[in-house]
Amino acid sequence: MFFKSKPTMVPTSAQALPGRSNAMSVTSEHFVNGQSLTGPYPAGAETIYFGLGCFWGAERLFWELPGVIVTAVGYQGGSTPNPSYDEVCSGQTGHTEAVKVVYDSSQTSLEKLLKTFWEEHNPTEGMRQGNDVGTQYRSAIYTTTPEQAAVVEQSREAYQAALRKQGLGHITTEISPAAEFFYAETYHQQYLAKNPRGYCGLQGTGVSCPIGVGVAAE
Repeated sequence: MFFKSKPTMVPTSAQALPGRSNAMSVTSEHFVNGQSLTGPYPAGAETIYFGLGCFWGAERLFWELPGVIVTAVGYQGGSTPNPSYDEVCSGQTGHTEAVKVVYDSSQTSLEKLLKTFWEEHNPTEGMRQGNDVGTQYRSAIYTTTPEQAAVVEQSREAYQAALRKQGLGHITTEISPAAEFFYAETYHQQYLAKNPRGYCGLQGTGVSCPIGVGVAAE
């Protein structure tokens, strides 16, 4: 997934591609668990969005976690409406590759999701993840409630402290309220379940995040 152009600056809304008014056609069911990909979701379900590099491997991390109802991949954090994959990879939409995670908070916690997020990629690399270079690979968390935002900020501070102790750099993760999520093309959805030997370039720092296992962020 890294054989594309590699811009390292997010374009402004004036610079971004115009996109289109029609939403991307996407499959109705999750390939792994059969749940509705686009909803409606069970009462009480919560949603958060994570960007941590190539969304093929990132999505698999989350659909495997207990308490996660459904996952989907798409594009978020940019300006172009209803972008295509090729447009996002051009660097001219401003989006990052993101994973939508719908979870049951009575079965899992946001802290557990965040622990996976922080530990399974390198959040200090800016507009890249390893060999995957470009704005679409930037680290990001997009929240849907103020309560989520508070927990996310606590987790960032906790992980930054842990990274600092190991001599590692500053977290560059973009954290903001979720704007519109645009579903990626059907062939991207649950890609590594359909293609078990497919590409996954995710690699963490090896530093444990002190949150989500009974340890509160400080």
